[in-house]
Amino acid sequence: FLETAAYFCMKPKMGEKEVSPHSFFSIWHEFSSDFKDFWKKENKLILQERVKEAEEVCRQKKGKSLYNIRPKHDSGIVSKKCSYT
Repeated sequence: FLETAAYFCMKPKMGEKEVSPHSFFSIWHEFSSDFKDFWKKENKLILQERVKEAEEVCRQKKGKSLYNIRPKHDSGIVSKKCSYT
């Protein structure tokens, strides 16, 4: 624990000889909860951007038809019967 506290440059409070786990983890808890909140907000913004991009792609694809409809030609048996009578 002391090596970890030294790695993060934690200094003992006034009147204490060493960094206490309570003081270290209280600061760590604040940091991690703030980080989690920012992470959630950032992920929400990224998700909204991706949804907007997907909606735009859908609108563009709906504008272009993926298939062509051709008029039906009278070339079957029924059309030949009607033309002879």
